[in-house]
Amino acid sequence: MERFFKYTLTILISTVAAMEFYQVIMRYIFEIPVMGLDEVLVYPTLWLYFLGSVNASREDTQIKANVLDVFLKTDRAKLTVRVVADVMSVVVSCWLTYWAWEYFRYALRVWKESPTLYVPTFYAECSVFIGLVLMTMYAVAYLVKNIRKLLAGRQAEQGA
Repeated sequence: MERFFKYTLTILISTVAAMEFYQVIMRYIFEIPVMGLDEVLVYPTLWLYFLGSVNASREDTQIKANVLDVFLKTDRAKLTVRVVADVMSVVVSCWLTYWAWEYFRYALRVWKESPTLYVPTFYAECSVFIGLVLMTMYAVAYLVKNIRKLLAGRQAEQGA
């Protein structure tokens, strides 16, 4: 999975950068507008955004403000706070995924096209739902992992 994200995200960021570079060169140096490039740029940009978020969820490297960890002395207390945060993450993520599913169904039903090139926007819009489903799965996985750690620590304390 790491390899998939490594190469996919590299290809997407390179594509976005190359397209932007091309647009800047054409517009500001040659003074030739490139019609439709902005429409096409939406596709790799949205996929980059959501797959990057999924990768951060997978690696558990999202930006966090673990302020309570400063005040908590024991690892068990820190883990308890982590479980509470994971529960809240799963609840919010499920809620967002539900709304993304509704939007996914809407986009599939309406099947909009971009105004200049007539490319179906569904292929960019579906990234929202797919990304949130994957982020929710990783949030649930970390919740389960941290609950197991917490329960294992509790059993170790009771056994001692």
